Amino acid sequence: MKRLFILTTFLLGISPICLNAQELTLEECQQQAQAHYPLIKRYGLIEKTKEYNISNAGKGYLPQVSLSAKASYQSDVTEIPVDLPGIDIRGIRKDQYQAMLQLDQVVWDGGNIRARKEVTRATSEVDKQKLEVDMYAINERVNQLFFGILLLKEQLKQNQLMQEELQRNYDNVAAYVKNGIANQADLDAVKVEQLNNIQQRHTLEATYRAYGEMLKIMINHPTPLTENTLKKPDVNALLYKGEAYSTEFIRRPELNLFAVQNQQLEAQRKQLTAKNLPRLDLFVQGAYGNPGLNMLKNEFSAYYVAGVRLSWNFGNLYTRKNESRQLILNQQDVNVQKETFLFNTHLEITQNNSEIKKLTELMKNDEEIITLRNNIKKSAQAKVANGTLTVTEMLREVTAENIAMQDKILHEIQLLSAIYELKYTTNQYENK
Repeated sequence: MKRLFILTTFLLGISPICLNAQELTLEECQQQAQAHYPLIKRYGLIEKTKEYNISNAGKGYLPQVSLSAKASYQSDVTEIPVDLPGIDIRGIRKDQYQAMLQLDQVVWDGGNIRARKEVTRATSEVDKQKLEVDMYAINERVNQLFFGILLLKEQLKQNQLMQEELQRNYDNVAAYVKNGIANQADLDAVKVEQLNNIQQRHTLEATYRAYGEMLKIMINHPTPLTENTLKKPDVNALLYKGEAYSTEFIRRPELNLFAVQNQQLEAQRKQLTAKNLPRLDLFVQGAYGNPGLNMLKNEFSAYYVAGVRLSWNFGNLYTRKNESRQLILNQQDVNVQKETFLFNTHLEITQNNSEIKKLTELMKNDEEIITLRNNIKKSAQAKVANGTLTVTEMLREVTAENIAMQDKILHEIQLLSAIYELKYTTNQYENK
């Protein structure tokens, strides 16, 4: 169903973005990125290739017509060892000529044509599923850009708040300089912090624009992504209950790939059996040559031969055992790959769960830390006004509060990213 949605979106050019021009969810971005990724065109190519190969295999049931011609010279021919008086028995010519048109019609081929069709279908499914794996990896790239933009957007907001805070402190310190409470060096210290904050903003804005442009290209968005374009997921709504996902909850396309690879090997095993069975054909030969079927008639003549042919190529039996062993080894290799994938996936799930728990615990204290840092900052500002604390020490507390706010922003976006990383690891998205 997901592939059908993506293909329909790509072919019709209908974008879900147009339905909601205000905000884009992460799932919508993923769908659009896949719908407009150039690799999606391979679905149609794979399907067409399958159709051609199946059609070609089916033509094996059609009559097979061949034309041949030959001229030969023999060192000896059959002779009649009788000499009858008055009768001239002409011998067979040593130079012989023949042109033949032959028609063969398969009656039974041991199921070889049917097996070829099944192998073609299975190979096509393997190619499609490999493409599914490649397309699924796009989700991770979209996730990184999506949450990177959200983080940068929040950091820019905090940078603006920090700039406003520094401006208030600059105005206050300028007044203190006039009143003799502070000196020019104190005012310069605040100015340096303002300039540092401006530099940070330039860096954040450049990265924000770059991420926005990359995501815009990936999802084929018609207009530049603004700060209101992306909808931040609700952390509380996303937090799950439970320690970990078990195997049955893992719905990664890689598992489907392993399944269709085993089906392909089973189809190849049936084809191996079929090609070692006898073959039954009808045939008709029409020829013109010298001699014809009457070897004693030394002249050109036309003739035909019709019949049934049973053939059995025992040469395939020489390699049958090794080919069977190779298929078994290939199947074992697929199973080992599947086992390894599940092992690594469970490790990633464990890591994702641990990261989610850690960030959830960190967020519990973020608000309290910010409140305490704000109190400390206000106290430091009051002490500067009273002349009992230096401006440098006060700026240290302002910076500490800003760092606490940045940490809160970072923890929230990191938690969202970790939750969606777990969803990516297990392929457990809401739109499934």
